[in-house]
Amino acid sequence: MGELHPRAYAAADPVASHKLKILHVLFSSRVAGSERYCADLANGQAALGHEVHVAGRYGSPIAGLLSKEVVFHGLAIPFLRGLRLRRLMDRTGIEIAHGHLSHGCKALAAAPDSVAKIATLHVGYKAKQHARLDGVICVNTAQSTRLGTFGGQSTLISNWLPDVKSAESFDLRAQLNLPRETRLVGSVGRLHLSKGYDVLVSAFRQSAPDNAALVIVGEGPHRAALEKLAEGDSRIHLPGHCNNVPGFLRNLDLFVSPSREESAGLAILEAMHEGLPIIATAAEGPSEYLREHPVTLAAPGSVEGLAAALADVLREQPVVRLSRVGYDLAPFSRSAGIANVLDFYSRVARGAAVQAAPDIDQPRLIYASEAQE
Repeated sequence: MGELHPRAYAAADPVASHKLKILHVLFSSRVAGSERYCADLANGQAALGHEVHVAGRYGSPIAGLLSKEVVFHGLAIPFLRGLRLRRLMDRTGIEIAHGHLSHGCKALAAAPDSVAKIATLHVGYKAKQHARLDGVICVNTAQSTRLGTFGGQSTLISNWLPDVKSAESFDLRAQLNLPRETRLVGSVGRLHLSKGYDVLVSAFRQSAPDNAALVIVGEGPHRAALEKLAEGDSRIHLPGHCNNVPGFLRNLDLFVSPSREESAGLAILEAMHEGLPIIATAAEGPSEYLREHPVTLAAPGSVEGLAAALADVLREQPVVRLSRVGYDLAPFSRSAGIANVLDFYSRVARGAAVQAAPDIDQPRLIYASEAQE
């Protein structure tokens, strides 16, 4: 396994570094946490002066999340996707190709040897997707212990709080025709079995008071099953995709992340930014980075455990709205996270260049971290 770098590089200085030509590859038809991570990273890199491109599906909603400094390339059909990506890299002089999710990482196999190939492990390491890459970014410690025989470089860079732009506020209770005194419990994410929304719906039906409502925003393959599970309970709402997550969160009294599996959990950080009380399952990522924060943790997949947590947080109080929480968001610095990714790019690119060069009197590169030891 390659060297595992520390969580943060104190010496990282993206402003002074070489300006890179970067291509992010993400073939998604919906926007969820991984897509928002990719867009925020691309926007942050472009703001620092790097030339940034994103390749994705033609018409993908991720294009709407990108700043005007980022160039989006929409590929209409998956046929010969790898070849077209290679031509794009050759035409634009790409130096770093950063894959996201399975299809994006697989497509990097066609990249030229001159391009450093990197992936963020939004879900986890899979040899078929990642073994041929030059570097992987782990988003939690547990991932870094499961890289097996991966021969490239690896690093640990936790997710950060994305750029929170001023968002228009709206009245969710009015939109849903709910009484003003309704306590709003909410969640944001892809409607997939791994996200545990079936557990949340069952737990809410079991223990939430009559003056509470549950709102889950997002789309995904588990929608029909959730609608059936919620049938007959008018307190449960599945309004679909939300383009204004901050505005949605500001309406809530309580945020719940019920995931069976969660590597990071971007929506949790956004809920922390809004000061919401939080119940989260002790999945792999959240159990690590929420350890020092005033958050209620429940066992993943446990209806009884989540129902007990909901009952405790929503027990009757003199006031309708739950109080806001002051979280320490310093560990989730966006500028530090983006700087660490750029620093890792440089480390991987240097290593790839050494491997590609002829093995004749090749001098050993001395990294800044080694020089300081």
